[in-house]
Amino acid sequence: MSRIGKQPISIPTGVTVNVNKEAIAVKGPKGSLDRKMPPYVNVEVADSVLTVNPVSNERRFGAFHGLARSLINNMVQGVTSGFEKKMQIEGVGYRVALQGKKLVFHLGYSSPVEFDLPQGIDAEVGDKGIQFSIKGIDKELVGQTAATIRGLRAPEPYKGKGIRYADETIRRKAGKAGVK
Repeated sequence: MSRIGKQPISIPTGVTVNVNKEAIAVKGPKGSLDRKMPPYVNVEVADSVLTVNPVSNERRFGAFHGLARSLINNMVQGVTSGFEKKMQIEGVGYRVALQGKKLVFHLGYSSPVEFDLPQGIDAEVGDKGIQFSIKGIDKELVGQTAATIRGLRAPEPYKGKGIRYADETIRRKAGKAGVK
């Protein structure tokens, strides 16, 4: 049985959880999320506490037990406080600007790269255009959007130029041995 799956999820005030046989919907102050649940778990709500139980004690059901609990916890956390990924750009002339629901990156290519933000994702750009953050209520979508943006110009190991997460450290490589 999963250690993570055993932990109950407390539902804060202002959040409503609707559980169907195969789906769960969570509604809170920041918005609403719904997700189809695997058929290997049972979700029960009682006295503002949500518990996830496996259908059977088989090993394959235990894997979905912890997964389902983590997904539901992320949904509850998302509709109450939301998620944010802070990112920064490093490199001479590299910058980002926000134009409506579009991020425009200048990353050393011959023309700027335009990135349309998906539905439910917001962005904030710092005053110098080198720091920005991706915000939303769906943790999976925030992480995937941040990873896609990072892939536009991943940080290179020699000078560290590119887009990276704010808390990411880049392992630098030594340059050519003959150059001083």
